[in-house]
Amino acid sequence: MADLPREHTMKVVRGGTVVESHWAAPADLLIDDGRVVAVLTPGSEVDAAAEVIDATGKLVMPGGVDPHCHVGFTSGEFTSLDSYLECTTAAVFGGTTTIIDFAIPRPGQEPLDAAEVQRAKASSGLCDSALHACVVEWTDTTADQLKTLADGGIRTVKMFTTYAGETMANEHTILNTMQATRDLGGMVIIHCESDAIVTDAQNLAAASDGVDAAHMSQTRPELAETASVAAILAIAESQNAPVYFVHQSTPAAVELVADARKRGLVAFTESVAHHLILDDSAYGGEQPERFVCCPPLRSAEVVEELGRHLFTGHITTIGSDHCCYDTAQKQVHSHDVRHMPNGLPGVETRLPVIYSHYVDGLGLTASRFVELTSSNPARTNGLFPRKGSLMPGSDADIAIWDPELEWTVTTETLHMATDYTPYEGYRLRGKPVTVIVGGEIVVRDGELVDATPRGRHLEAAPLDFSGAFSM
Repeated sequence: MADLPREHTMKVVRGGTVVESHWAAPADLLIDDGRVVAVLTPGSEVDAAAEVIDATGKLVMPGGVDPHCHVGFTSGEFTSLDSYLECTTAAVFGGTTTIIDFAIPRPGQEPLDAAEVQRAKASSGLCDSALHACVVEWTDTTADQLKTLADGGIRTVKMFTTYAGETMANEHTILNTMQATRDLGGMVIIHCESDAIVTDAQNLAAASDGVDAAHMSQTRPELAETASVAAILAIAESQNAPVYFVHQSTPAAVELVADARKRGLVAFTESVAHHLILDDSAYGGEQPERFVCCPPLRSAEVVEELGRHLFTGHITTIGSDHCCYDTAQKQVHSHDVRHMPNGLPGVETRLPVIYSHYVDGLGLTASRFVELTSSNPARTNGLFPRKGSLMPGSDADIAIWDPELEWTVTTETLHMATDYTPYEGYRLRGKPVTVIVGGEIVVRDGELVDATPRGRHLEAAPLDFSGAFSM
């Protein structure tokens, strides 16, 4: 799909500290025709007609790229509640200006057809979006469908090693899909949990303490994740195929991937905000169903060790795994997590909670924050440097952060299409206050000032991992 025309308004962002993935310094940004056209010495003379955006005392960052969003996602009997407009509105308030959604086939639906349905929604978004395709079963048409998808700029393919009977793929399908995507300049991205170990744990829980939401952490043990990661790494190594692991929740899983990289495999770890911030004590609260996600929240000790890998470089990206269910949907089967909708709303809170906890609180550098939440997600999805950068030629998607702003997370002040946030009452420091999408100010001083849908479906370039970047 060709880019739609955008407004032609020259702007200059003045007075801030520009933060890229590998450097940060005081600089001004010149924006024209929806792109960054120059990074200037502070105070440089520009066209007198240019609109000045004052970023004094602020951090000027590339808009976030969320590599893991589920928008209007149907699983079993439940469909998440947000449209593209609602999801992307929440995203931009949180400083994210590109989302990557999933085209997961319903039973009987082909991967190509699922992608066409989701791709058609992009234009209703407040910001740009891209897609991951999904393969559940290898058939005699799958290779041709993957080529058609890649020719249309959809090069990443989601697969699952759990959820038997719905989205789980067997190892033959995974191997064949890795071969095909490798040769098409693409990559398999994979949800790893051993279905056999999960099923056994759920059966044991049902026979003892129960499989209600309060016992969620017992029904999907850490071993299920590490066992599956090891098996998938072996398949990827046998094919010399790149692989990306979504929402890794344990340090052991992260370290398996890091060890594979040392052996020469191109392999990436994504973690998600709730696994880096929340812990399994939430299942002991009054509404444990609100925290049911897959993999489940882990112990506080595991969360702390997982977070350490943001500093070691072993984690490549941070996503949200945004699933916008509400409490009523979560409560329908809260007595049996085997039938509950898994997932938490988080597209709006991903950046603020990570910034507050890890940058402001624990000393992660702002550049590493940009790398994890914007640049590396763009790189691993064939969108860099158009996204994830503020260098000349990149899209003028910019989040201007007030690093000193203290605020409290409440459902009422967020914009997601649900009745709760898992971070209710959290006191945070640092927040995007002005957000620019395609050169146009969408959020100013925390208020939506332009609700024009400008969303474009982004076509990924062939993935090239020959260049060095933190993995």
